[in-house]
Amino acid sequence: MNKKNRKLRSGYTTGACAAAAAKAAVLKLITGSAPEEVEIPFPDKSRHRFSLCRCLATGKGVLASVVKDAGDDPDVTNGAEIGAEVAFTGKDSPHKEQIHLINGEGVGVVTKPGLAVSVGEPAINPVPREMIHTAVAESLAETGHQEQRLTVSIFIRDGEELAKKTLNHRLGVVGGLSILGTTGIVRPISAKAWTDTIEASMSVGRAAGLETVILSTGRTSEKAVQQLLHLPEESQVMMGDYLLYALEAAKRQGFSAIILSTMWAKLLKAALAVPHTHVRNGALEPVQAAELLEKLGLENEKAQAMANANTAREIYDRLMAAGRKDMVDAVCKKAQQQAEEWSELPVSIYLVTSENGVVHHVPH
Repeated sequence: MNKKNRKLRSGYTTGACAAAAAKAAVLKLITGSAPEEVEIPFPDKSRHRFSLCRCLATGKGVLASVVKDAGDDPDVTNGAEIGAEVAFTGKDSPHKEQIHLINGEGVGVVTKPGLAVSVGEPAINPVPREMIHTAVAESLAETGHQEQRLTVSIFIRDGEELAKKTLNHRLGVVGGLSILGTTGIVRPISAKAWTDTIEASMSVGRAAGLETVILSTGRTSEKAVQQLLHLPEESQVMMGDYLLYALEAAKRQGFSAIILSTMWAKLLKAALAVPHTHVRNGALEPVQAAELLEKLGLENEKAQAMANANTAREIYDRLMAAGRKDMVDAVCKKAQQQAEEWSELPVSIYLVTSENGVVHHVPH
């Protein structure tokens, strides 16, 4: 089958891998025998089997791990070793819960309010916590040790280094990655991963008392605006291509104003009311841009000439070379109008290029 046309393969979340590792570790801790694989329940009541990477006794208890398979999703943790070290909770321990969950190497701690987990807690989200508890409880029941108290330490090998490739620091997760997942399954090219990050970033910003949010399409546009405005880090939200979603989320989360920082091609799509700006949802045709420019006041002959441009950036360069900054301004204002219609909030526009940073600004 042509790789381009084949169905993308799903995989497992970090939470599912951690739960499987925890179950295996408990089984060996109690029985002394290391399983080669384990089966655990998922939130939808389905059951899935995991092969183990390691399952061995340590000085503290038993360590077990799983190598994460994220399927065809470009996940930063794909191929990472995710595991659990389990030990009996001592009688003198101040922790009285049956299963005491802590973060081990490579799993972060929450330091800012606004996330699903309280400040000071391991960055293990509610659904993964429940999956781990359920998997451990199963192993206790299978071995007839339902009353046994355990301490479960979840780890991600090299997690602190992998976290540098994420936005965890901005969300206030320090020291490693988060244990995530709401279903146990990773869907390829997951839109939910992006939208969850947008929601979490906004939640942190609102918890910090901020009224204005910066929505940027990438690191270049974000950095350019921050060099001008110097707003708190919590105000920055990397929306990627999820324009409509981010604008509506800003309203839903209770922000009072939006700063939209973007490059020209994405700006044109906003002006054309394209809700999701990734090229896979339709490449921007120069003909569409030419028609828009004519509607905004560019002379017919000049607009028609724009229709034969190779890229959106070429259109921008032609406009600037012709001294038509008025048309760049008109596109910015059209995008602003559309963004305000979608968000029902005042929106200011910052147009950015990789060479020159902010090149145009339309205040709200």
